[in-house]
Amino acid sequence: MSSAEPKDAELEIRLATAEDAASISSVLFRSFIEYKSAYTAEGFAATCPEPEQIKKRLTEGPVWLALLQGTPVATVSAVSRGESLYIRGMAALPEARRLRIGERLMTEVETFASSLGCQHLFLSTTPFLSRAIALYERLGFRNYRESAVRIIARC
Repeated sequence: MSSAEPKDAELEIRLATAEDAASISSVLFRSFIEYKSAYTAEGFAATCPEPEQIKKRLTEGPVWLALLQGTPVATVSAVSRGESLYIRGMAALPEARRLRIGERLMTEVETFASSLGCQHLFLSTTPFLSRAIALYERLGFRNYRESAVRIIARC
């Protein structure tokens, strides 16, 4: 484990509940606020849903929350789509980046996908989120098409 990687006692990754909706909404907003000017108003709103929208997501599939020393610092959610699993809402606070929490969250997603027998994982992102794209590519995801929204899939 690198010195930048949190110890297991410091990091907890768990399934979120409705009580976590405000924390998840806050993590998403605080993670993407630096990119707000690159989004359309609608795109930013979709990327940073309000707590009520998070509660709806909780009914559509699992949402994970990463807590570092008890403080919410990252999140990801997933939706089953037949033999595929759509990964969405992946975010880490700026101060939690480079701690490999995103990799740990993706391990949770992969375990869930495997339990469902999913054959494919996919997600969408925007080209200006280069750090996120680099993470996904390190994890074996590949670009599916270039556009305003970049689809990255792993089979």
